[in-house]
Amino acid sequence: MSAAPNNIGPHQWVRDKKSQAVMQALGAGNARFVGGCVRNAILNEPVGDVDIATVLEPSKVIELLEAAGLKAVPTGIEHGTVTAVVDGTPFEITTLRKDVDTDGRHAEVEFSTSWEEDAARRDFTMNALYVEADGTLHDPVNGYDDAKAGRLRFIGDADERIKEDYLRILRFFRFHAWYGKGEMDPAALKACAGGKSGLSQLSGERVQKELLKLIAAHDPLPSIRAMAAAGVLVEVLPEASEFERFARACEIESTQLFEADAVRRLGALLPPDESVINALADRLKLSNETRARLLKMHTDDTKIISYLSVREVRKALYWMGIELFKDRVMLGWAVDPKLNNAVQWRALLAMADSWVKPEFPLTGHQVMAARVPAGPGVGRVMAEVESWWVDSDFIDDELSLIERLKAVVQATVY
Repeated sequence: MSAAPNNIGPHQWVRDKKSQAVMQALGAGNARFVGGCVRNAILNEPVGDVDIATVLEPSKVIELLEAAGLKAVPTGIEHGTVTAVVDGTPFEITTLRKDVDTDGRHAEVEFSTSWEEDAARRDFTMNALYVEADGTLHDPVNGYDDAKAGRLRFIGDADERIKEDYLRILRFFRFHAWYGKGEMDPAALKACAGGKSGLSQLSGERVQKELLKLIAAHDPLPSIRAMAAAGVLVEVLPEASEFERFARACEIESTQLFEADAVRRLGALLPPDESVINALADRLKLSNETRARLLKMHTDDTKIISYLSVREVRKALYWMGIELFKDRVMLGWAVDPKLNNAVQWRALLAMADSWVKPEFPLTGHQVMAARVPAGPGVGRVMAEVESWWVDSDFIDDELSLIERLKAVVQATVY
């Protein structure tokens, strides 16, 4: 085991004026950067949110931030969390804590001034790394070596840590998908399998967030398969059945350098069954938008094949919209046995990305000027002409459009 370095190095988020302003406001020795920002910096991964731990209680944190002219928002003050906002950038500041009582879903905590106690209550060793404002690294549970090795280990006894919060089972598989290498830690995997029944205690929202983060990883399939083997997947996602399509969709996004789309990947994992999708959406408390997207990608009957003509692509995009079109293309590509069609599938996605929806040039006033009475008949005539206009590849000829309008009006009964 190698010793962790004394300093994390010149990472931008450490030196950033905004993060330094928060640390200076809290005072030397009172605060350290913690968690994901430190882990990701060690792994040379992008750093998103910058979280801070402090020995100061929330009231004192607010006092010091405001004294320094910084905005303080009591976002989770009952749990010791205050959010500092510096020029629009949030920094979550949490007082050091120790667990007093846990029930598998929530923890009753007490504030602490001990960095060791705070580290001991965290989930994985690689998430219990701390950095001072000058870059000094603190590694109380040997998380540095684990992070470098891609070794995801619970802090302390895995069974006990899971009983404290069963969400840690899903977090184990999620973090392994993002940062793990090689085989999973046997003790952790056994503990996850042994505690899987506790997952039923979790809210749908908490499960949903972890699952979507998990499947958005570069290659989530090993974690998904491990979840299935451990009996965990059936507890949280019993609808999952299309593993080959899911694997292929993930591979396509990764090898073609597309951005991972968690909702699309979830759709690839599901069967084309409306009742199944609705049951999943209800249980996981999916948004109406996400539910509708999953249903559409499995129920839309537009013909999507790799050799669509440019004209057919434009027509499909007009009626479907870019998102649904791309969802259908990706699902079609994922089940296409002919690998040589990849160039054509990719071309369809490129056309979608560059497509600008043309504006239907006919107005309701023009329809009524053609002696169509105000009312639902106007919409019916416009829909009929619009359908012809799209089939004509969005013809840009006003005379042809008016002639078509006249023909539709003459043939329509109101």
